[in-house]
Amino acid sequence: MTGQYGSSAERPGDEQAPARRDEAHTPVAGRARQGMFGVSGTGDTSGFGGLQLPRYVPPAAERPYGGWFDEAADALLESLRAKGLPDDTVHQITVDRGEITFYVRTEHLLEVCRSFRDDPALRFELCSSVSGVDYGEDVPQRLHSVCHLTSMTYRRRVRVEVTADVEHPHVPSVVEVYPTADFQERETYDMFGIVYDGHPALTRILMPDDWDGHPQRKDYPLGGIPVEYKGAEIPPPDQRRAYT
Repeated sequence: MTGQYGSSAERPGDEQAPARRDEAHTPVAGRARQGMFGVSGTGDTSGFGGLQLPRYVPPAAERPYGGWFDEAADALLESLRAKGLPDDTVHQITVDRGEITFYVRTEHLLEVCRSFRDDPALRFELCSSVSGVDYGEDVPQRLHSVCHLTSMTYRRRVRVEVTADVEHPHVPSVVEVYPTADFQERETYDMFGIVYDGHPALTRILMPDDWDGHPQRKDYPLGGIPVEYKGAEIPPPDQRRAYT
């Protein structure tokens, strides 16, 4: 993953902020969306057949971020530099809808989490959630693993996000830093196929152990899968009965 975004260079006059990247190297490549399931014509009975959403990618934030975001970003970057980590460990910071997201290098995720937890200026003691995202087949490094961290000391929340290729969906487990991530990483593995290296017992938690595939991936079939308990079959969206 290191070569995906290139090397980081900081903006002149702002030693604390990671460089803003051009669109080709942002962690998320947005795309326009039409219809809830991507089907056309009749058959989509979800009620979202006419849904049209424009392409949207939250841009890298410019300083000042606002509120306490600058204070937290400075404290994190100072902590990482004190550990001898490279300046591009945090390769993008995004502020969108009143929330701040730190996109970090996958190989440095554990050290970033330790800084968030242990630094006196940060004190994000709780990992309240680990979740996955699949941005679809036409997006490079389409799988994202997202940690939501909460500071009970300062009553603040941040998001820490890493990316992975679907061909090599490995990211470090944060269970040794945040034990609450245990079952949540298992669920993300079960639903998205993200493999959390170092997890104490990475097994499925919702689907049967012998289940084929990961149900929340964008390339997972939407229908036609036998339902185990009664042998019924759910048809694909374009074969469902229309009620209009």
